[in-house]
Amino acid sequence: MGWAHSFPMSEGVRVGREWTRKRLESLPWTAAEPDTVDAIVLAVSELITNAHIHAHSDAHLVLTWDGDCLQVSVHDEDSSLPQQREPEQGAVSGRGVSIVRKLADDWGTRCQRHGKTVTACFRPADPAATSREDNRS
Repeated sequence: MGWAHSFPMSEGVRVGREWTRKRLESLPWTAAEPDTVDAIVLAVSELITNAHIHAHSDAHLVLTWDGDCLQVSVHDEDSSLPQQREPEQGAVSGRGVSIVRKLADDWGTRCQRHGKTVTACFRPADPAATSREDNRS
């Protein structure tokens, strides 16, 4: 199962967060795992922000659910890979990569002919348990 949407720089990040949260509502485990949903939405926010601010690019978001992992992939037009930085105390930016690394169960980057894709995997505690509970109702 999956969804894809492009978020132009002019649209802002809030639209990406709302779009993501709406798509996640269709997965059976999300109601039982609000912290995982919040982590996914925060990661989406950081990745779209990075595409807009650092790559000066629209962000192309793909969400895929394979029964084990919710993959968040954001593609932008800049082939420079994201760098983890140590922002100075009080700085208002520079933490996006660190946040995604901390929240995701796994993450990675891939250079492509026209830009790069950053992907993060989020595994709910037990998505099958939620499905079993739904079937008992």
